Amino acid sequence: MEEKELQGLTQAEADTRLKKDGLNEVPEPEFNFFKEFMAKLWNLSAWILEAALILECILGKWIQSLFVLLMLLFAAFNGATQKKKSRRVLNTISHELTPTVAVKRNGKWKKVNSKYLAVGDLISLKRGDVLAADVKIAEGSIAVDESSITGESKEVNKKVGDTAYAGTTVVSGDTLAYVTATGSNSRSGKTINLINNSAAPGHLQQLLTKIIYYLCLLDGVLTLILIIAALIRGQNVIEMLPFLAMMFIASIPVAMPSTFALSNSFEATRLSKEGVLTSDLTGIQDAANLNLLLLDKTGTITENKTAVSSWTNFSNLDNNKVLALIGAATDKRSPSIIDTAIDDYLAEKDIKALTPTKFTPFTSNTGYSMAEVDGYNVKLGSFKQLSLIDKNADQEAKDIDFGAGRSVAALINNKLAGVFILQDKVRSDSRAALEELKRRGIKPIMLTGDNQRTAAAVAKEVGLKGKVISIKDFNDQTDVNDLAGIADVLPEDKLRMVKIFQKDGYIVGMTGDGVNDAPALKQAEVGIAVANAADMAKKSGKMVLLDDGLTPIVNILDAGHRVYQRMTTWSLTKLARTAELTMLLTFAYLIFNYIPMALNAMVIYTIMNNMVTMMIGTDNAHVTYKPESWNMAKLAKIAFSLAAGWTIIGFGFVWYLNAHGVAHGVVSTMVYVYLVLSAMFLVLITRTKKYFWQSAPSRLVYSVQIADVVITFALALFGLAMTQINLSNLGITILVALIAAIIIDLIYQPIMKNK
Repeated sequence: MEEKELQGLTQAEADTRLKKDGLNEVPEPEFNFFKEFMAKLWNLSAWILEAALILECILGKWIQSLFVLLMLLFAAFNGATQKKKSRRVLNTISHELTPTVAVKRNGKWKKVNSKYLAVGDLISLKRGDVLAADVKIAEGSIAVDESSITGESKEVNKKVGDTAYAGTTVVSGDTLAYVTATGSNSRSGKTINLINNSAAPGHLQQLLTKIIYYLCLLDGVLTLILIIAALIRGQNVIEMLPFLAMMFIASIPVAMPSTFALSNSFEATRLSKEGVLTSDLTGIQDAANLNLLLLDKTGTITENKTAVSSWTNFSNLDNNKVLALIGAATDKRSPSIIDTAIDDYLAEKDIKALTPTKFTPFTSNTGYSMAEVDGYNVKLGSFKQLSLIDKNADQEAKDIDFGAGRSVAALINNKLAGVFILQDKVRSDSRAALEELKRRGIKPIMLTGDNQRTAAAVAKEVGLKGKVISIKDFNDQTDVNDLAGIADVLPEDKLRMVKIFQKDGYIVGMTGDGVNDAPALKQAEVGIAVANAADMAKKSGKMVLLDDGLTPIVNILDAGHRVYQRMTTWSLTKLARTAELTMLLTFAYLIFNYIPMALNAMVIYTIMNNMVTMMIGTDNAHVTYKPESWNMAKLAKIAFSLAAGWTIIGFGFVWYLNAHGVAHGVVSTMVYVYLVLSAMFLVLITRTKKYFWQSAPSRLVYSVQIADVVITFALALFGLAMTQINLSNLGITILVALIAAIIIDLIYQPIMKNK
């Protein structure tokens, strides 16, 4: 059956059916808070808390048991709450990523949001499309990947009369198909959602988990020292078990999942308002480490608008006849920018394209589209590819200036009929945006399918310095620093390029829009699908731009640096305050023969610290202008240096109190206040490269800090869950902590500014 005989719905019919059947979407399954809460009670961190809870109960420490239980429930409740918030953010963003579909309404092809598809609509499907409804094939044939509904990734061929299902992906071929079921009535039972919701941890998440290893190693060594010392002194080791258990509890990063989720979802929401949709949260954190960016020329560096600048007729046919025949070979269902440029050129010349009896869309495998019309075979595509068919094409077109722009050739009956030269207009913001990327230490490399001369001209116009080479000259020995761009690039070349750069140690970002860009977008640490990208490209990228151009990419970098800074603050404070707590108590026990902190106070201290560090995910953050790199050994060195400073001053404070005969209970409470204040100051010191009194944290951070300090002072002054102290003792402790913070910051900040 010919295409012209296939008709879809009228707009009025579609509206009627949409009112009857509803939109082509299914409500997201509701978040099960109780199920998520219970899941948070069944992981490694929870098991350590649960083991400590059982130990406290066995030893009859009921008050401490209650605190540990509260900590366990708080961690589970807070984790489930943050997961719910992150889910809400991603669900909101996912609705903006709903694909568009080529549909025939009122006899004309148009692009519509897939949620407005109705049963009976005639739609066009091609390679890379993700089906948004169940359909029945009416013309042509396709192969689809049904792994989303069957779990098997084997290609399944669909011919006329067969049904293809929502959620599957077209991997080859093209077809016209009628929509048979939408929304809840489709086999998959849901509208396609392009959010990846990747469960795989990103680089940052993997590195943060190493913190547990460092802390547990430290705790293990100090615990062994305490046990050996107790045995030598003939003391009851069993009585020390609650303290040893609390040392391990203090090491558990209870707030890490919440802080991580909060910071990423916070930035994802912010980016969505700046023209960038996040489909995988790991892309945000990796953006801080980005140091090489591969950029598509068309639609990113240049405007997504291409126009014919010249046309040369090489056939014996009348010029209008040739152009009318060529017009039959442009894709009317899902036009590319080249198709649109040629169609616009014909419209300007008032030439009506002929209707083909058979049409085959462009694929990167063939390099051209093809139409059968009025007894002629017409091919439209790459001059390079078509010159392989007509061996005389190079000689015929010897006078064409291929360096003037992008060339598109046409063959009629396998003979060169003409050559179009198309030009892209460079975006007004490209030069400034590229300068900004370079200022941030990122190496931008332009990728284009254009020839070398055209690519070099564009690179020069936008200020990219270096050589522009052909893809055939690119290999793993290519010096990246000398490159401005790579020409003659086919989409399938990009994956190889990304892997080569990653092998050389680069953190790679890439922009792409085509089906064949999908593997490279998925491989890149920061894969960015541009605004007009195919569904498969959007599904593979971690970011999707809503607007053309480079400016949104700068916003992605800013978001990545903010997340990096917050999680650096979290890492340093977690390592430093835990090391300070364990070292101070261990050394004090070895010297003074008692642990100078009440068990109840240790539990409260741990809970309060987790509340503050969780809020770091919302903190004000400065943007740095160079790619960052996660170095856990360096972080640990800085953190333990900070911890050493606080521990030395704290130990001197304990020595002074003991030397002046202060009661052990009072010393324990004063140490508790000192540790809480040191933890608050650590957050303020590590969150900025200025002195801590010169930079204000976010409202949430300082609000929780103030609340923690007020509660700490109240517990100490009223003797709740610890020995009571007077105002004088409290004032001395505050003064010591403040002096310690100033001394440590005066040493710390100059060192950090030179890092």
